[in-house]
Amino acid sequence: MYIGNIIIPIKIILLNHFFYDIWEHVKSRYLFKNISSKGFQNLPVLSVTQDKGVIYRDSLDIDIKYDSSTLKNYKLVQPGDFIISLRSFQGGFETSYLTGITSPAYTIFNFIDNQSQNHMFWQYLFKRKNFINSLKKVTFGIRDGKAISFSQFGDVKVEYPDFGEQKHIAITLNKIDDAIQLHERKCEELALIKKALLQKLFPKKDEIKPEVRYENFSDAWEQRKLGEVVEMFNGDRGYNYPKDSELISEGIPFINAGDLKNGQIDLKNCKKISREKFNQLSGAKIRQGDILYCLRGTLGKNAIVKFNEGTVASSLVDIRPKTINGIYLFIILNSDIEYRQRILNDEGAAQPNLSVRNLAKFIIPVPKTKEQQKIGDFFNQIDTLITLHQCKLKKLRQLKKFLLQNMFI
Repeated sequence: MYIGNIIIPIKIILLNHFFYDIWEHVKSRYLFKNISSKGFQNLPVLSVTQDKGVIYRDSLDIDIKYDSSTLKNYKLVQPGDFIISLRSFQGGFETSYLTGITSPAYTIFNFIDNQSQNHMFWQYLFKRKNFINSLKKVTFGIRDGKAISFSQFGDVKVEYPDFGEQKHIAITLNKIDDAIQLHERKCEELALIKKALLQKLFPKKDEIKPEVRYENFSDAWEQRKLGEVVEMFNGDRGYNYPKDSELISEGIPFINAGDLKNGQIDLKNCKKISREKFNQLSGAKIRQGDILYCLRGTLGKNAIVKFNEGTVASSLVDIRPKTINGIYLFIILNSDIEYRQRILNDEGAAQPNLSVRNLAKFIIPVPKTKEQQKIGDFFNQIDTLITLHQCKLKKLRQLKKFLLQNMFI
């Protein structure tokens, strides 16, 4: 907030510390210096990217050609240096953790006085939307592929607190980032475990038994057509199909393909229809335990129904388990077993398309009911763990976003 010419940030507790000091408000040229050291052609060449930051050029998947004789003109980059890349006006400034050289097209800078500034604090500041928006004042007319000069950056005004408050802000945000990375790794590890077990707990192609079995199970698995073990109900395509004017915010769920997200149905944001309109429809009347499957567009996307009443748009089919465990079937419909057959049966031209008739012909490996139950329960536990970490990730990202908005001016 601003009081006259004095700038004061929102008061916030950082690790049990209160900070009330006035933030400085100066042009960047009074804090930073341009760095343009050359003649280090024996050092590795670095690339500056938005998604991966500063990396070794050799680690890129693409083969970038350059004249080695020009390397003497490349600029020295050291750990802690900031780099104004060719897309800084879109994604902020990058920070180097590496020693190397980079194209003279980039602008390299660092603090005039390293002792009075916290490097990590400025890393966060340079990636804030407010800072990136402030660059637009000096980048007007700069075309894509051209870097912001240090002179232009020097005219950008920045607000910052004293070193102690910088440090606490940086520590707080860094701890959140560490927690985010931890849950990201756990999600990735669980996904890999799930993928590996899907290969072990289901028979390979043309085999009748899986590689790994639960104790006391030894029977051969059957190969059944999907249509033999489920019932299928189409969405209504007739005269009574809901018009846009009949879709309402409160009522009975009318599920479309876009409402299927990560194996679940977005009930909060899906369209609804009135009881009268619902009774007019002759299509699917979905119920808890059914599986909704997308037949057009994002082919194969699906979700388990966890509520008792609703219907579907014409792009979906409602699959109701009949002589097969629903959780087990849901696992099959999200495995390579389904994917291989879906690709072969795609009837689409302008967009992917699959008929209910061909979906019903998909071959499903089916063990005894108790083994289905065990496999279903096991993978359900893994999915629950993945969902738990995803929820924590979402909350941590929301917290970080809130702090980035409120811990800075």
